[in-house]
Amino acid sequence: MKRILLADDDEGIVDATIMMLEMGNYEVMPTLSGQRVIELARQQIPDLIVMDIWMSGIDGRDVCRALKNIPALKNIPVLMISASRETRQSALDAGAADFIEKPFDIDHLLNKVGILMAS
Repeated sequence: MKRILLADDDEGIVDATIMMLEMGNYEVMPTLSGQRVIELARQQIPDLIVMDIWMSGIDGRDVCRALKNIPALKNIPVLMISASRETRQSALDAGAADFIEKPFDIDHLLNKVGILMAS
């Protein structure tokens, strides 16, 4: 089973996204803390990281840049999510493989995840 690390500081979004991803037969490792992403990724290397851009205390783009500088983690694709369409390019510039705007529906999310898992 493919493993996805999910990071968002909104518990409601995390719960809903976990349900969507589990319906797609993915194992989900959730965290409400952007600071824990690197630690969790090192502990159990995920196949994909789905991460919000704006989390309390840390910017997901900074986390993405840090991940891309760690040899063991740099090849893990990162799907950045945000309620702001204007952050798409900055997410891609930070090393994200793709971007999805909130709110997103299950089919759109699973399609993006499937494409990133296949690449």
